[in-house]
Amino acid sequence: MNYAVAQTLLPSHLPDFVTRRMDLHYITRIEQLLGGEHPHAWQPTPANAVFLAGNDYLCLAGEPALVGAQMSALQHRHGELLMSAVYLQEDSAQHRLELKLAQFMGAEDGILAQSGWAANVGLVQTLTGPGIPVYLDMQAHASLWEGVQSSGATPVSFLHNDMDHLRKQLQRHGRGLIVVDALYSTNGSVAPLVELVEIAERGGCMLLVDESHSLGTHGPRGAGLVAALGLSERVHFRTASLAKAFAGRAGFITCSSHFKGYFLSESRPAIFSSCLLGHELAWFDAAIDFIAAADDRRAALHAHARTLREELGALGYNVSDGCEQIIALEPGPEPRTLALRKLLEQRGVYGAMFCAPATPKNRSLVRLTLNSGLNRVQLARIVHACDEIRHQVDLESWSSTRRLRKLALV
Repeated sequence: MNYAVAQTLLPSHLPDFVTRRMDLHYITRIEQLLGGEHPHAWQPTPANAVFLAGNDYLCLAGEPALVGAQMSALQHRHGELLMSAVYLQEDSAQHRLELKLAQFMGAEDGILAQSGWAANVGLVQTLTGPGIPVYLDMQAHASLWEGVQSSGATPVSFLHNDMDHLRKQLQRHGRGLIVVDALYSTNGSVAPLVELVEIAERGGCMLLVDESHSLGTHGPRGAGLVAALGLSERVHFRTASLAKAFAGRAGFITCSSHFKGYFLSESRPAIFSSCLLGHELAWFDAAIDFIAAADDRRAALHAHARTLREELGALGYNVSDGCEQIIALEPGPEPRTLALRKLLEQRGVYGAMFCAPATPKNRSLVRLTLNSGLNRVQLARIVHACDEIRHQVDLESWSSTRRLRKLALV
């Protein structure tokens, strides 16, 4: 939105401490840095475009069995109790679904939340408090950092996937909570979960693993990376956004039944949010069964990731930071990343621009999120587009390209 237009929409009584911050956004960032273009606004997507900005990894959104289950629930419902999940009785539909999803993941019990954000904030809030160190990978999701802030605990960051740095931080600050993503959302890198479990056990720490981008897509029947490595009984808590492979709108926490009762009485997001509705529960109930049998879609997704990473790497793009279905093209400064995104869009390839606060400053990127439904023609189109624009985006000067050259010299 044009800044002058935006100003006319503002109430005149906003104080200067608000308008100063808005000026930093509209004037310093949008107008001066990006020439008036918003980093997250794209042109209408053509029907034949390759859209790589969504998280529906297994292409469930229009699946007839799931849509049918949801429609049936809507048609046959006779009024619902709209209230906090705290008040749901033991054998409620939501509790039954929580148990089914927990069993799918190899856990004793679980808790459905309004979103992955609410799950992470609420869980960290109930596990920690003032004076408790929380060790967060520097690329851990923002919701996990928000949980630390909400609890008043002490955030202690460690370099991404750097276990030596984590050990040093533990020696300095003592036992607490270690927080990581199983599969990181900006570049598709995977946490060293076996080593993390060993570090947590030796240091007397709890371990929380966010499986938002690996639940459904990895592990036996889609149960996630923790389950794939046989670590389900050694990781204290797993969380996930169900707005990714499950194509719905909710979050989930694995836990013991004993912890669940405590959480529902102490977590602010749980207490002050309403329960899920019947048609939402029906969607997830059908999705669990569908995902458990979707080995062919998981295999296709992983094959697409391997193929595209190999071909982009051969073109000189540094995609070595990750290995899974999330691929980052990282020019660095925001103006360069916006130019990259626009050039890809002109060739019918639509990715998502990630910039601060989703990435560190001057580490912005275009994220290509793959799905199982891509075909060979579409994959070739992505590669051709990236090949065609290499010189226009000055690929050789990207900070990520320079990092790749340094690695080659080691």
